[in-house]
Amino acid sequence: MHFQELFTHLREFDTPTICNALEIASGLRELSTFTQHTLIAASSRLPAIVGFARTAKIRCSTPYDPAQRSQNRVSYYEYIAGGEQPSIAVIEDVDELPGVGAFWGEVNTHIHRGLGCVGTVTNGSMRDLGAMHPDFQCLAGSLSPSHAWVQVVEIGAPVEIFGMRVNPDEIIHADGHGAVVIPPKYLEKLPAAIDLMARREKVLLDAAKRDGFDIATLKEAMSESEKVR
Repeated sequence: MHFQELFTHLREFDTPTICNALEIASGLRELSTFTQHTLIAASSRLPAIVGFARTAKIRCSTPYDPAQRSQNRVSYYEYIAGGEQPSIAVIEDVDELPGVGAFWGEVNTHIHRGLGCVGTVTNGSMRDLGAMHPDFQCLAGSLSPSHAWVQVVEIGAPVEIFGMRVNPDEIIHADGHGAVVIPPKYLEKLPAAIDLMARREKVLLDAAKRDGFDIATLKEAMSESEKVR
């Protein structure tokens, strides 16, 4: 299955499902591959987003040189427009207090969507919630009314968003629950892992919904669930 077909398929599932499926596909449980802090979703109606990470670091609390800021801004947009699509902007706010100024709002969501970017995951802030591009999902650490001295300070570097470590071009799945990195070696294994997980969970859910459900029934269902292959 081509990765675009896989991406379309994976958008049908929420990020917790992808996290569980990754545990099945990899046989591992890790802490550095997913966000570990609540993110605010700009839109609750949008489905999950899947794409290749475009990473950058920003700062909002210190004044900037206008010429340097403009140059960095153009270089950043060129970076967003390049590489495989769709992309997800993964932006680390390196201020001591992240989110003082909002990088994300009406203008940037429309620009990014036009350049093939479907959403963002950031520990920084956002604003203009009612004026953002309607199909661009922002998952941010906070809200701010101002952009302050927001500026891009590094492009294409490894970043960390609330415990999730991301390298450029890694595959990200994200929704209102948070985000997770999908290692390429597990990508094609995910559909089968999702199916297996669903069938195992169905045994438990069906048992829990039956009349007369008790601990004995639960133990039997747990045993049967573990046998599903």
